[in-house]
Amino acid sequence: MVSYFRQLGQFLIELISVVGRAGSVWWQAIWRKPELKNAGLIVRQVYQLGVLSVVITVLCGFSIGAVLALQGYNQLVKYGSESALGLGVALVLVMEIGPVVAALLYAGRAGSAVTAEIGLMKATEQLSSMEMLGVDPLQRIVAPRLWAGFIVMPILALMFSIVGIWGASLIGVNWLGVHEGAFWSSMQEGVDFYSHVMKGIIKSIVFGIIVIWVAVFQGYDAQPTSEGIAAATTRTVVYSSVAVLVLDFFLTLVMFNF
Repeated sequence: MVSYFRQLGQFLIELISVVGRAGSVWWQAIWRKPELKNAGLIVRQVYQLGVLSVVITVLCGFSIGAVLALQGYNQLVKYGSESALGLGVALVLVMEIGPVVAALLYAGRAGSAVTAEIGLMKATEQLSSMEMLGVDPLQRIVAPRLWAGFIVMPILALMFSIVGIWGASLIGVNWLGVHEGAFWSSMQEGVDFYSHVMKGIIKSIVFGIIVIWVAVFQGYDAQPTSEGIAAATTRTVVYSSVAVLVLDFFLTLVMFNF
């Protein structure tokens, strides 16, 4: 019994220590944002994290939109409500699937890359060399990735939803024969920017903050060995994915009450 409480206490202490270190890294990096003359650092990271994630985001968005159209049509046609297909697909993508799946893809592609890159810098003592030269690694390495991560995640989520709706329209209208006017008019009438689209944008912003925060911290806190970097990269994907799914539940719960 005593051993059980000792292990529990040790786990809680380690958990508090990790959360404290993560909060310290995030806080210092946010306030040590790159200067205007170093804005190119953020632009480069926007390209690395955002532009290079466009292809996988577009492909997955189109595929999921097409599947939603197929599944939704098969159910709605039973009740003669296939004209509501556009509305149903748009609401599901904009409010739920778009932000969540885009964040999971973002964690798997961009988050893991950030962790591996920073972890490798630590293993090869590039971060220590910067400190010896008087360059702050938090400002030069961590901050640009944090700010770029905040910027690109909402854009990727919106892109995912837009491409998904387009894919649904191709399947629903051009293949299944849903009336084009009914498809788009039901969407136009039923989807409200503040009630629906804005909720998805808020979710994507929160997910972007969490994913890039976990990725940066895991890389910065990784053990400077090949095994340590591999473990940190795995933790980034796992922790980010779990955090996105858990936060999605609570954000949806809060949003439904307003």
